[in-house]
Amino acid sequence: MGTLDGKVIIVTGSAKGMGAAEAHDASRQGARVIVTDILNEQGKETAAEIGATYRSLDVTSKENWNEVISSVIDEHGRIDGLVNNAGIYTSQDIFSESDDVFQRIIEVNQLGTYLGMAAVAPIMASQKSGSIVNISSVAGMRAQANIAYMASKWAVRGMTKGVAKTLANSGVRCNSVHPGAVNTDILFGLEDETVDQLITSIPMGRSGEPSEVARVVTFLLSDSASYITGAELVVDGGMII
Repeated sequence: MGTLDGKVIIVTGSAKGMGAAEAHDASRQGARVIVTDILNEQGKETAAEIGATYRSLDVTSKENWNEVISSVIDEHGRIDGLVNNAGIYTSQDIFSESDDVFQRIIEVNQLGTYLGMAAVAPIMASQKSGSIVNISSVAGMRAQANIAYMASKWAVRGMTKGVAKTLANSGVRCNSVHPGAVNTDILFGLEDETVDQLITSIPMGRSGEPSEVARVVTFLLSDSASYITGAELVVDGGMII
């Protein structure tokens, strides 16, 4: 018996990497998972691996969100969990980012998360139950030079608290997860010297695995976290202690 038996869970940006790990873990725990992404072929493959449904979703499009949510309600009749995992990254420093780069990161990481919460909130409120898990970052907990990414992840942290307070009386929970250096495309895309510096700054002496973040997300989606809302769960091996 799984901790998410029968729950209907949407995971954005789940074609690969951390999102795929979150979808896999939710499925292993009995959830009916909807894998969503703009990487359609990879998304379909991930969904097929875990017996999930795939839906193409550009998280910056309100219309696309409405289409996906409507299809999930038509198929399942309810939505029990949303993981706002989709996000993009830049390592450019505070004054070298172009306006276009800044705007795109805010659109995906911040607006995309907001649109997801706005799309599911009325449904969950009417059910008197639901769990929203927003993937932020340690960049949402402390200052970093990559200002667009940092700003977007601080915004996710702040929005999470506002939504948690607003929806608490409706039985809907909203929490944020803050991964550190995790073995995904973001980490692999950094220069070796930068990765080495990151690892040496981690008290546990290693980077994290996507599955380690996924298990925290699954916990927050489950009824085991029934009295947790507005919380920030940092999954970073002690990086920002």
